[in-house]
Amino acid sequence: MPEGHTVHRNARAHQKYFKGQLVEVTSPQGRFAGAEDLRGARLESAEAVGKHEFIRFDNDLLIHIHLGLFGKFRVHQTPAVEPKGAVRMRIVGTDTVLDLSGPTACDIGTDELYDSIAARLGPDPLRKDADVPKFLARVAKSKKSIGQLLMDQAVIAGVGNVYRAEALFVNNIWPERSGNDLSDEERSAVWATTVKMLEAGVKAGRIVTIAKNDPDLPKNAQARDKRTYVYKRDNCLRCGTEIRRWDMAGRWCYACPTCQI
Repeated sequence: MPEGHTVHRNARAHQKYFKGQLVEVTSPQGRFAGAEDLRGARLESAEAVGKHEFIRFDNDLLIHIHLGLFGKFRVHQTPAVEPKGAVRMRIVGTDTVLDLSGPTACDIGTDELYDSIAARLGPDPLRKDADVPKFLARVAKSKKSIGQLLMDQAVIAGVGNVYRAEALFVNNIWPERSGNDLSDEERSAVWATTVKMLEAGVKAGRIVTIAKNDPDLPKNAQARDKRTYVYKRDNCLRCGTEIRRWDMAGRWCYACPTCQI
């Protein structure tokens, strides 16, 4: 499933493609109910909240998209060609055609839909309006493990398994420690690290968790195309210890028993 940096990057691209244009929105697959309500509407903006994208129009309607595990966008240049496969939604602008297939959600609604979804999400590290104190307080009060909390979209929006593993590793925090066991400094460091990693991911167009010129890495480690410290690795990139992997609430958790204890 795409993590938050991908959804934010998508939203920024979609706004660049279509902002201010009278677009044509259709459903080649026939499963996007209400597409006809957007006829003659001008696309005003696209934004991301965690793993959700919202595309707004000047008729007070919006499209809500959640890619889920299988959702994918394809971009083409005009003129539009026949869609390939099961395309749930197509947006045709002046120069660009955007096809969406396989999303978990693709709905039309109003600000009421936006508000209901945003209300159940935690702060998004990539948004300027993120309520950081809300995240810190939620973690400080919780007996759940920090590994579970970082995967809870109601606690922090947009974080997935890779960022969970890597942010905790960078801060030398074992994933099974409870949120209320972390110090104020540790909780703040986890937030700051997550922001930094997600921002790097948006800029690079891929997950970036290893700091450039990390002094703790073995010589030439980055040159060997090592993209993560612990996630899906057999051995810790820093110390070489065998990575411990176990199930945590239905997802694999990765950690270094040397660096993180």
